[in-house]
Amino acid sequence: MTAMDETLAPLDQQQTVEITTIGRRSGQPRRIETWRYRAAGRYWLTGSPGSRDWYANVLADPAFTIHLKDQDLRVRGRPVTDPDERARIFGEIVPALTWAGTLESWIAGSPLVEIRPA
Repeated sequence: MTAMDETLAPLDQQQTVEITTIGRRSGQPRRIETWRYRAAGRYWLTGSPGSRDWYANVLADPAFTIHLKDQDLRVRGRPVTDPDERARIFGEIVPALTWAGTLESWIAGSPLVEIRPA
């Protein structure tokens, strides 16, 4: 197991998580509930197509906290904008979501952030 795997392994315990980002305009902590996903052997945050404040906050300041039931993880987000990488990752995530809509809509309009150790 690599150091990254060990650091992020607690994410395997739950899919629904809360995250705290720093507001890009306010500078204040912003906490929301979201889902984390596992694809290509890594961990991701995404959501159905549309703009998301949490994503804009991560673009402005990639450091954030993931709150799990028994611990908080300080992490960094890596926004994924490369179309080929987005297609590969969403190709693993979206087909398992019965409510998701089309893969194409997610590739075109959903935020995608890789979760990395801080």
